[in-house]
Amino acid sequence: MSKPLRIVGINFDHMHMGDLLRRANDHADVEIVGLWHTSRDKPEEVCKTLDLSTDLIFDDMDTCMTQTKPDAVLLCCSTATHADYTEKLAAYNVHLMIEKPFAASLEQADRMTAAMSGTGKKFAINWPLAWYEPHRTTKRLIDEGAIGELIEVHYYDGNRGPLSHKMDKIELTPEQQIEEKKTSWFYKADQGGGSLLDYMGYGTTLATWFNDGRKPIEVTCMTHTSPGLEVDEHSVTVARYAQGLSKFETRWGSFTDPWTNQPQPKCGFVVVGSQGTIASYDYEKTIRVQTQNDPAGSDLAVDELASPNTGPIDYFVHCIRNDKPIEGPLSPEICRIGQQIVDTAFASAQQKKTLPLMG
Repeated sequence: MSKPLRIVGINFDHMHMGDLLRRANDHADVEIVGLWHTSRDKPEEVCKTLDLSTDLIFDDMDTCMTQTKPDAVLLCCSTATHADYTEKLAAYNVHLMIEKPFAASLEQADRMTAAMSGTGKKFAINWPLAWYEPHRTTKRLIDEGAIGELIEVHYYDGNRGPLSHKMDKIELTPEQQIEEKKTSWFYKADQGGGSLLDYMGYGTTLATWFNDGRKPIEVTCMTHTSPGLEVDEHSVTVARYAQGLSKFETRWGSFTDPWTNQPQPKCGFVVVGSQGTIASYDYEKTIRVQTQNDPAGSDLAVDELASPNTGPIDYFVHCIRNDKPIEGPLSPEICRIGQQIVDTAFASAQQKKTLPLMG
């Protein structure tokens, strides 16, 4: 058998690093060989949770890379630093998976793709919603023509706030959240904070996947920023496609978190086709499908995910081992279209007018 894939975790700005490392630690063909963050507290907490040795933690990123000689890197830095870190890590000629979103801007996304394209290594952008069973089932049904031509995508998603929880969805107290808001990049405009940049890419990227890569023509967006904050906590975007209108809404401050109790509106997607509709909500075990033969609609059990599509690490390792291209919502090509929509929406909100798709 081949040696396990050597993986390091670089930068723990995003709490999803712990979730990715858990999956890596549980994968039979992966060995975690190094961890680095700007300080030791976050990797130490993850090591304690996953029962990993703190000897894996390095105090310098370059030392971590040169001494461990990894095959692949998991990157979870703040959105505004995605391009900088990607360019630095590309120099080590490694496969790279970066946690969502793609980037803080289309210009940065293109820098990232350019840096990785020169290495010949795999480059993936992980969107956790891409692995939700209802959304995978919805994509299968769209591809099978179950609802005809896709006309509309309606997306609403978010949570009570990015600082309401940490790894494994462990809740923070209100007092802890207040302290975190003072320093967290999630609430800094110059670091890519805000609900629009945090959550809209989920909707626009998966919508592009549902649409087989079709792009909108123009975009209109409005945002709401609470007093005392410098980033939005609520955004609503309408995108005009050749075939109709789609809507993308992001919310920090939903009544409940969807992984505990679905808020109202529910988090997830409703897609409308020429011959039917599908309601596909996060974490749920059924989707609701209307068709011409069943206009009243029925609840269908979601597909059970099978390897290599059980999650980001399973898929990433499979593509590396079998030299398969990164496809679907993790591919830079689909993610770039999602980023185009996000960039246009952000500019639309600032300029308070409808804009043609940028880029």
